[in-house]
Amino acid sequence: MKIKWLGHSAFHIETAKSKILIDPFFSGNPAFRDSERKAATAGLTHILLTHGHGDHVGDTVAIAKETGATVLANFDLCMWLGRQGLSKLEPGNTGGTIQLGAFSATFVNALHSSAQITEDGVSHSLGNANGLVLHFDDEPTLYHMGDTDIFSDMALINELHEPDIGMVPIGDRFTMGGAVAALACQRYFKFGTVFPCHYRSFPIIDQTPETFIAGMDGASTFVATPEVGDVVTA
Repeated sequence: MKIKWLGHSAFHIETAKSKILIDPFFSGNPAFRDSERKAATAGLTHILLTHGHGDHVGDTVAIAKETGATVLANFDLCMWLGRQGLSKLEPGNTGGTIQLGAFSATFVNALHSSAQITEDGVSHSLGNANGLVLHFDDEPTLYHMGDTDIFSDMALINELHEPDIGMVPIGDRFTMGGAVAALACQRYFKFGTVFPCHYRSFPIIDQTPETFIAGMDGASTFVATPEVGDVVTA
């Protein structure tokens, strides 16, 4: 499995059978490099969304129309995306698992909100925020937490899915900060590799992963902090 962090909470995952984007926030993402877009969308099979905020839905509509990739999201968000002209949609909701060929995606809980504000200034709810657990045929199990705080039922997520790879928000203000994120990883999971995310992109959130790295001291987990576009093999 080859994993690229594309800034904020966006990741590109490549396996022998699938090419996946999670939360493809490219346009307006200060950490994203336009030179990465072609590689990130070439041969794309799936786009997976954790929730409906603009910094996670990002460029989904344009990329899906360009590539024909299947989009997975919660039901309300899928219905909204359908109104934007997308048809290859896989709607689900918390607790559900969807088979997507060479892998499955399970919607798990996340403590956050999910909405879009239209041009008239009205905020429209787009379902519950989620984390996503991906099970592959011959690859490590991956858990993208989405945007969330720590919660004790993370222990159940680990018991049910035993994820090997974690993608964990650490930026504070809108999600848990680095110290709490490290506590979540240390207390509830046995990740082999963990990627901190949701930092550095905006001035009002944490700019470095140092607090998280310090909190992971003593753990056997490899903390991956690649530069945007670098490949990590897991």
